[in-house]
Amino acid sequence: MSDTATQPDAAAAGRFTFPGTSISVSRMGYGAMQLAGLHVFGEPRDPEEAKAVLQEARQLGIDHIDTCDFYGPHVTNRLIRETLHPYGADLTIVTKIGAYRDETGGWVLQRDADFLRRSIEDNLRNLGLDRIAIVNLRMGGPEDDVAAPMEAMRRMQEEGLLEHIGISTVDERQLATAREIAPIVCMQNHYNLVHRADDAMIDALAADGIAYVPYFPLGGFTPLQADRLTTVATSMGETSQAVALA
Repeated sequence: MSDTATQPDAAAAGRFTFPGTSISVSRMGYGAMQLAGLHVFGEPRDPEEAKAVLQEARQLGIDHIDTCDFYGPHVTNRLIRETLHPYGADLTIVTKIGAYRDETGGWVLQRDADFLRRSIEDNLRNLGLDRIAIVNLRMGGPEDDVAAPMEAMRRMQEEGLLEHIGISTVDERQLATAREIAPIVCMQNHYNLVHRADDAMIDALAADGIAYVPYFPLGGFTPLQADRLTTVATSMGETSQAVALA
């Protein structure tokens, strides 16, 4: 671990309050997907190292962890609970539902009401929570009907299983439909330095105070690599990853 005098501090990124809530988080969060094994499936090679990553994230001021029970499956949430529970009052855990992993590690989308309820219950149990602060509904693309699963999300919100609703992998039309059914506090789409299709949507969301939370900000399973990025990073004395996030 680096010397505390030179450690980065998540507070430097500033803070954000999710609309219509009292939830305030650092703009720099931690996506926990890679805590699980290879291809986000099974146990990590070194569980203690995975736990150390979570501990250091907290030490660096991270107070927003993005997770999901189909990471592993169940592995990432279990590691979070084993490492950080009981959770600090300042920690916001955000999860997502709408998919599962098959026996070969495949990613299978499913969003019927019964499945979504079971997914919430799995997340609650594996995270050791009575209610989840924010749950993202994971869609599959612009062709998907968002109305029926959003109705199910609203019912579970009314029952107190989750406090607030986010949505993931949608376009402007789907987002508008979702917002007609229930308030949306955040949106999570694929976005990074080279994948910028959502630029206009980000501006519109910002105007409405809704958080845009990019996934794969460093390229995901295919890390960002570009000569220009490397050149800029070298000239600044920074890593390529730091420049890509900035």
